[in-house]
Amino acid sequence: MKFSVFNKLQREKTILTVMEFVLTAIICLVLDSEAGGAPNRMGQAREQTCHKPPSSCHLLQSGGEGTGGEGSRKSGCERTHLVSTPSNGGEESKVDPCQWYVGTGRAKITPGQPMWMAGYASRTAPFQEVAIDLWSKAILLQDSGGNQLLLVTLDLVGLGHGMSTQIIQAIQDQHQLHRSQIVLSTSHTHSGPVVGDNLRPMYSYQLPAEQQELILQYSHFLKSQIMLAVQQAFDTKHPVELKRGTGSASFATNRRANVEADVPKRRASGQLEGPVDHSVPVLVAYKADKSPLAIVFGYACHATVLSGYRISGDYPGYAQIELERSYPGCTAMFWAGCGADQNPLPRRTEELAEHYGQCLALAVRSVLLTHELQVVNGPAGHQYHEIPLKYATVPSREQLAHQLASENIYEKMRAQVLIEAIDSGQPLSDSYQYPVQSWQFADEFQWVFLGGEVVVDYSARIQSECLDMPVWVTAYANDVMAYIPSLRVLRAGGYEGSTAMVYYGLPSSWAETVEQDIIAEVHRQLIIPKPLSFPEQPAVAEPKTDQP
Repeated sequence: MKFSVFNKLQREKTILTVMEFVLTAIICLVLDSEAGGAPNRMGQAREQTCHKPPSSCHLLQSGGEGTGGEGSRKSGCERTHLVSTPSNGGEESKVDPCQWYVGTGRAKITPGQPMWMAGYASRTAPFQEVAIDLWSKAILLQDSGGNQLLLVTLDLVGLGHGMSTQIIQAIQDQHQLHRSQIVLSTSHTHSGPVVGDNLRPMYSYQLPAEQQELILQYSHFLKSQIMLAVQQAFDTKHPVELKRGTGSASFATNRRANVEADVPKRRASGQLEGPVDHSVPVLVAYKADKSPLAIVFGYACHATVLSGYRISGDYPGYAQIELERSYPGCTAMFWAGCGADQNPLPRRTEELAEHYGQCLALAVRSVLLTHELQVVNGPAGHQYHEIPLKYATVPSREQLAHQLASENIYEKMRAQVLIEAIDSGQPLSDSYQYPVQSWQFADEFQWVFLGGEVVVDYSARIQSECLDMPVWVTAYANDVMAYIPSLRVLRAGGYEGSTAMVYYGLPSSWAETVEQDIIAEVHRQLIIPKPLSFPEQPAVAEPKTDQP
């Protein structure tokens, strides 16, 4: 009798176990179907980011088209998905959201011989000497669940799509990362070398053959040095505590709203005009002994103090030097914010470049010494997508042929570049595939990375629309293809609004949908944004300058 009852109980227990398994499988299938999302504008399924992941969330990367940086500009969508994963014992694995592992690396990228410098069309010769060295630096962030994020900072004016794609593909191949896990960030110093075909119409008309060859050689050297820095970051991971804070530095000035010669007087009387972003976001990785292993910081201002013939990282380079002097053994890394319409004023001397660097370093040190820093928790999420940004117009080959007779050498060179593309079987597109990327840290902190030279309106708007969720906005990331004006700046015209497009070799200014398209994609990637809205933007009269 007892044996019979025991068998019956065992059968019932087995049935219940099977039913529980089936029910769990059904729930998982339902959740999977919901996570697939609706197709996006480019016809690809959009994975959704879990807005409030549990402490044991693990990150699932999506393969899909365009995630490997294969060179296709038609598919650049990659999403991430956060789900909880039980341990072998059937209970949720214990994951410490505060535990991070960080590795850093660096490699010198100063050119070995005189070559043409980037950033100013007025230069007529290669650099003459080196003021301070240029660096590629890398930081690998790994949460306790094994999710990794890689940031590479470069003391360069920018990277074009072709060069960026090659570097990112090499990193992916060597370290098995997805596209959305990797960011290439340039400081936009105007005292570094020409890189690849970035800003080609600005220089190509005056470069002799030997300089063209040096640019090609430097591109290979740069790629190898970046890979060296990245490998060091993977090889030197330490357990750390990540913290963040925000300081302030006031030397950035809106160059569209203030005449440069008047800035000292206006600053003294408190009459500087135009929007600015003086915040200094700081991310610091503390070792067990409470000393900083790495300090990553940003500022929204052009690196244009210097304009001569000496290689230099400009004020961002000096800021990093000062921080690494203050914290021996620490790697300091700078990223450029939305400072396309911001200049460090006054400028044009080495003394001022060093001074602004020290001011920025002091702002960072003040955050570390006097602020209540916020702990950065995991898990880490990441997203990457390329959206089509429309041009206002697309010229025909006949129209471009007429521009070859232009007295403006840069318009002439742009026309030549575009005609070469058409004649090689590459018809001009009506849009550009623009990169938007974001990293999420639990449901507490977000980081947006935008391509191009982005004006300050974007960071102000994105931050205001994220409610109580802190968000940082990095520009000059992944692909520096042009200026990115807001609708306000586009309608006002001038250098940032339209005329700078010629130096980048793009066919026209952006269409008036430029801001709404970028903001719409940012909203899709971020957590808890405000409802999307696009208020009417009247044109504003602002000083129109030649290349600043």
